Amino acid sequence: MRLLLLLVPLALLTACTGAPAADDLDLKVGGRFGHKPSIVFPAGKPSADLQIDELTAGKGARLAKDDVAIVQYTAHVWDGRENRLVDSSFNRGTPAAFPVGQLLPGLDKALQGRAVGSRVIASIPPAEGFGANPPQGISPDDDLFYVIDILGSHARNAHASGSGSLAGVRVSGPERPRLSIPSGPAPDAFAAKVLKRGDGPRTEAGQLLVTQHEGAVWGSRKIFDSTWKSGQPKAFTIGEGSVIKAWDRALVGVPTGSRVLMIVPPSAGYGATGHPQFGITGADTLVFVVDVLAAY
Repeated sequence: MRLLLLLVPLALLTACTGAPAADDLDLKVGGRFGHKPSIVFPAGKPSADLQIDELTAGKGARLAKDDVAIVQYTAHVWDGRENRLVDSSFNRGTPAAFPVGQLLPGLDKALQGRAVGSRVIASIPPAEGFGANPPQGISPDDDLFYVIDILGSHARNAHASGSGSLAGVRVSGPERPRLSIPSGPAPDAFAAKVLKRGDGPRTEAGQLLVTQHEGAVWGSRKIFDSTWKSGQPKAFTIGEGSVIKAWDRALVGVPTGSRVLMIVPPSAGYGATGHPQFGITGADTLVFVVDVLAAY
């Protein structure tokens, strides 16, 4: 990883985005790519224009619309007084997934076309920010400042592969899998099978997993969730209870690049309450096929 200078002033490196170049505002960002940055804000508020700079130029794949960018980032409200921190994946210890093309307008402009391995900074005025309905702790009139390290990129058509069967359920297809669920009652017990073992490092509890996946209800065979249909991989923290029990059990310790098939009774899924948003009742057994693309 390339080292930054201890203090780096806002530079003039915005040609990739077409956004206005930054003036010299004496704002300084220090630290190495992939490590929590130090930030020295100048006196006063920022310019009313969107300002974007690239402090470290990566050499990896370039981000495109509908990619999922895996990033470490820090975000401040830039008010010229406290310039308070409002969010930081560095503090949480786990990277975040940014769906390119669905972010704040200013962030989308800052990231599209940037290469993996880049550190990007963005001063985002209200017009390019959250708009009239910002999250708690942020005002519609707040200027924002982001430092973003781009760790990885995953395209909408990324996939593992593998065919096979488990408890009568069959999976076929080299790219988007085709699920065939038998008639008759669902099994009572949870079961999981790695249909194709990847050659990447094994996943660990607490990591952010990037997946393509599809879920179906056993009885109706209805597909209730599919990243292949929505057009973008999704990322989840694994092994810490933030996903259903079945995923924590089946996906921790699996090599990245694997395709995993699961049979999930309610006790290992959404429990007695089900998931009404997906049309899942508390009695439904589910079937998942999950491609484990990467772990961070």
